Amino acid sequence: MPDTFENYIGGRWTGAASQATFDNRNPADPDDRIGDFPDSAPADVDAAVQAAQDAFSDWGSTPAPDRGKILKASGDLLAERKDEIARSMTREMGKPFFETKGDVQEAIDTAYYAASETRRLFGTTVPSELPDKMNMAIRRPLGVCGIITAWNFPVAVPSWKIFPALAAGNTIVFKPSEDAPHSGLRFVQTLIDAGIPDGVINVVHGADEAGQALVEHPEVDAIGFTGSYEVGTAIAETCGRLNTPVSLEMGGKNPMIVMDDADLDLALEGAIWGAYGTTGQRCTATSRLICHESVHDELVAMIRDEAEALVLGDGNDADTDVGPLINQAAAETVHQYVEIGQEEGATLEMGGAPASVDGLDGHFYEPTLFTDVTPDMTIAQEEIFGPVLATFEVGSYDEAVTVANDTQYGLSSSIYTQDVNKSFRAMRDLEAGITYVNGPTIGAEAHMPFGGVKDTGNGQRDGGYAAFEFWTEHKTLYVDYSGQLQKAQMDSVED
Repeated sequence: MPDTFENYIGGRWTGAASQATFDNRNPADPDDRIGDFPDSAPADVDAAVQAAQDAFSDWGSTPAPDRGKILKASGDLLAERKDEIARSMTREMGKPFFETKGDVQEAIDTAYYAASETRRLFGTTVPSELPDKMNMAIRRPLGVCGIITAWNFPVAVPSWKIFPALAAGNTIVFKPSEDAPHSGLRFVQTLIDAGIPDGVINVVHGADEAGQALVEHPEVDAIGFTGSYEVGTAIAETCGRLNTPVSLEMGGKNPMIVMDDADLDLALEGAIWGAYGTTGQRCTATSRLICHESVHDELVAMIRDEAEALVLGDGNDADTDVGPLINQAAAETVHQYVEIGQEEGATLEMGGAPASVDGLDGHFYEPTLFTDVTPDMTIAQEEIFGPVLATFEVGSYDEAVTVANDTQYGLSSSIYTQDVNKSFRAMRDLEAGITYVNGPTIGAEAHMPFGGVKDTGNGQRDGGYAAFEFWTEHKTLYVDYSGQLQKAQMDSVED
């Protein structure tokens, strides 16, 4: 592969109009340079939006099952290239190869699901209140859609938005994260190779300037965003001013409740995978462990023993359990939170420092565990986005739920218990878009809605048919075959 990459606009590869670039490096080994990418500006975004506009009429009028054939072919190519894409993704953003393979598999599943839904873009028919008249509502594409995604799932998350949007007949301008631009290109390349028409999908690389230009562009008809709460809130404000539909998936501070009757071995597996998988860099990471007092000390000891045995390193090494943080700024932020946690009175049980890995100068951080955490502490409230697990001790189910819900976020949640009554109460009581029973807070299936409540999002969902509900709009149709003027909602009783 070349070490200089370009935007993809209107079926052509091109650099930024300014010729400005930024470089991309391996977070496990920053001396390993992946390549240069265009540092795009509003002019580049405008060209991409124009290309998407020009392509919209033909793509939107293409029979939906024919659009689905291209998505299916893209999924087939993702499957053929799964290991290759996963290896390059690990090199670019750090998480272990076994995790990046799962990332690609999510995109494969989403491709096949979205392709199948092109034969089920359901509308509705309902009876009319008048004789000889039919009422229908059909789904129509929105138009040009801007997609901005984060770096931690750089193939899966774009697929959740792009495949349904394309299936519905929209055209796309996609800005991958500047921390994982190569993975975004590898994903889009499968659509190009599957035969997507020129202009239907366009890729513009860059940082804040490019993202802002896309959100503010007057010819963009909808925005899909996954990323931080701060950026998402700013996007929501702009889209509100412009009356642009927007789907937001932002932060999480996800609780895992472990009750006194839980299977602790199962809970241990869930806590380790949920807290330290992807180095804690998931919006669905298990960042709060809420333990019943009768099992707290035992489970904490189990977690400490298991976490201390985790192997840090290059994610493309077979022995690696935990990869690096994405960059030095992330490592510094995580360490600041660890220091704040100690200053506010939490007990550092393990970790809490940058980690050294032989032969690598990457952004590694020790798996970290806090106890004696209270809900008012900063590490109990703010998303750390690193391998830090905060543990709370509670005396009852009701107290556990109160602690779990005491946060601005509401993405994912879980409870470990053998009590079916508590399980169903938790499904009702936990303020989250997702609740797992006897599983950690992470994981998603392509045919299920994904998203959260409170400050995690704005009520929209990726995944499942819910995604199509955002990427389409209703058009209502009335067919009157009575041969006469019929007045709906008029009083039919004469004075």
